[in-house]
Amino acid sequence: MDDRTGDATDRGEPGSAGRWRGRDLGTRTVSYDERDAMLYALAVGARPVEDLDLVFERGLRVLPTFALSLAQWAPDVLAGRGAFGDGTALHGAQRLTVHKELPPAGEVTCSAAVTEVWDKGGAAVFEVAVDSAYFHAVWSVFAPGRGGFGGERGPGRPPAPQGDPSHRTRQHTFPAQAALYRLTGDRHLIHVDPVAAAAVGQPRPILHGLCTLAGAVLRLADVLGAHPADLAEVDGRFAAPVLPGDTLDVTAWRDSDGDGAAFEVAREGEAVLTGGRVRFGRAG
Repeated sequence: MDDRTGDATDRGEPGSAGRWRGRDLGTRTVSYDERDAMLYALAVGARPVEDLDLVFERGLRVLPTFALSLAQWAPDVLAGRGAFGDGTALHGAQRLTVHKELPPAGEVTCSAAVTEVWDKGGAAVFEVAVDSAYFHAVWSVFAPGRGGFGGERGPGRPPAPQGDPSHRTRQHTFPAQAALYRLTGDRHLIHVDPVAAAAVGQPRPILHGLCTLAGAVLRLADVLGAHPADLAEVDGRFAAPVLPGDTLDVTAWRDSDGDGAAFEVAREGEAVLTGGRVRFGRAG
């Protein structure tokens, strides 16, 4: 979310965040081809043998989380209009609900709006919803210094899963992953430029949260016996940055109906993704 050009009518003004609720962010038609879908799958960790139909044009299926790359323009538009002020906003959480499977190539028309602005006191949380015939997605953007406008606090954190996990697996990131993933649409400098990463307190460029989330979906499909392209919905909160090359622990608590699970992702005991929910079931 590095597009910070555009009108400056509300650029970081204290107490003004609530006025963004209901703001229309426009409609766009985004085109893509098989190469884009395959590049995305490889960038998030699809394997050329085990996940062949995600990375090979013959019988190609598109990972549903690819939709988030197609809709990345929406939170970028909000940033560009000055909603986040001083540039310290963080991608706090992400939800995706799949309506129907994306074709291997084509066009997707999306409309976007700011559906909520929650007042957390010292910060505001902007919810940006994107809708299309194929999916509904919601970005939650945490903006320090933008709270205190007298709005509702909004929902709290979801409760931690109870009991023993049903599955454990590992998610292996790789050193070039952030540089590769940014070619799918999110070119924020902290994912490739060491100077930009150091400016936000990181030892080197960090992995995109959406890349971590999509990689977790791949590994969860493995352990739950599902095809990753049959993802129906996923939800998660970003708790800490991931460095390309980290090995992550994915823990899941399967639902009683077998179609979904709660999950968490951690690195050496530190949570990097919490409040995770995933469900598989082929879309209509």
